[in-house]
Amino acid sequence: MKDFLSSNGYMKVEFPFWITRTVQGSIDEHGHEFVELVYVVRGKGVHIFQGSSYEVQAGDVFIINPGETHAYFVEEGEQIEIINCLFMPSFIPDALLKELEITSSMDYFYVHPFLKTDVRFNHRLNLHGQEAASVLTLLESMIRELGTRGLGHTTLIRLQMIELLVLLSRYYTLMQHHRSAPSPRQLDREMTARRIYGYLERNFDKKITLQVLSDLFNSSMRQLNRLMREEYNRSVFEALHEIRMERAKHLLIETDEKVIVVATMVGYEDQSFFNRLFLRHVGCSPSQYRSTG
Repeated sequence: MKDFLSSNGYMKVEFPFWITRTVQGSIDEHGHEFVELVYVVRGKGVHIFQGSSYEVQAGDVFIINPGETHAYFVEEGEQIEIINCLFMPSFIPDALLKELEITSSMDYFYVHPFLKTDVRFNHRLNLHGQEAASVLTLLESMIRELGTRGLGHTTLIRLQMIELLVLLSRYYTLMQHHRSAPSPRQLDREMTARRIYGYLERNFDKKITLQVLSDLFNSSMRQLNRLMREEYNRSVFEALHEIRMERAKHLLIETDEKVIVVATMVGYEDQSFFNRLFLRHVGCSPSQYRSTG
C-alpha cells in the first residue's frame, strides 16, 4: 500500500486550504486525498508521476489530483524550490462559480488535469516573464495571508485562488490555440463536455443533478447529455457512475473504511444501490474486490 496523505494534517474542514514554499529534496512516491497545485520557483529536478518520469524546471505549473501518486528526485548538488498549494475541491463552492459565471474560464482546473498522462505532463504550462511574475505574486500573497491570518484572510485567499486558476486557464488556452486549430464551434463543444467531465471528477461525492449542471454550464439538460455522448460516448450519469466506481475501488484498497462508509464517500446514500452498481461496473461485490486487492 502506498503512502496516502490525509487532509487532516494540513487543513481544517471549514477552510480546506494550505500553501507552503519549500526547497524540495527527493521524496518517495505518495498520494493524497486533496488537490495539489505545484509551481516551480527555481531549480530543476525530476517529477515521477504514476511511475513515469518528467523533468521539471523553473516556471512549470502542474496539478496532482486526489488519489494520484507522485514523487520527486533531485540530484545531489541540485536544488528545486517549489510552492505547494493544497486544497479540497470544496474550497471553491458551486455558488461562487455560478455567481461569477466562470465555469468556462477554469479549464486548467477542470480540463487539463484529466487529460491523458503523456499529454498532461509533456504539455504542462511553463511560464516566463510577466506571466510567471503574476502567478508568483498571487501565490506569495496567499502565503502571507495564511501566515498573518488578518481580518478577512479566508475570503481574500479564496478569491486569489480563483484568480490564479482563471489566469492559469487563460495561459493554458493560449498554449492550446498555438498547437491546434479546430473549428471554433467544434472546439467549444469539446471543451464544454470536458469541463463537465472535469466537474464530475472534482465533485463526485456531491449530490449532482442535471439541473445543477445546466445552471453551471449554461446549457439545457438535453444538450449536456448530447455533448457528453459526442465526446465520451456516455451520458452524464453514466460518466458520473464510472468516476465514482473508480474512486470507490481506490478507497476499498487504500483504506479500511466499511463498505457503507465508502458508498457515502463517493456519493451514494443507499448501500444496496451502490453494491448493485459496483457489481455491474467491476464484476464483483465491493467486499470481494477488497479481499482480492
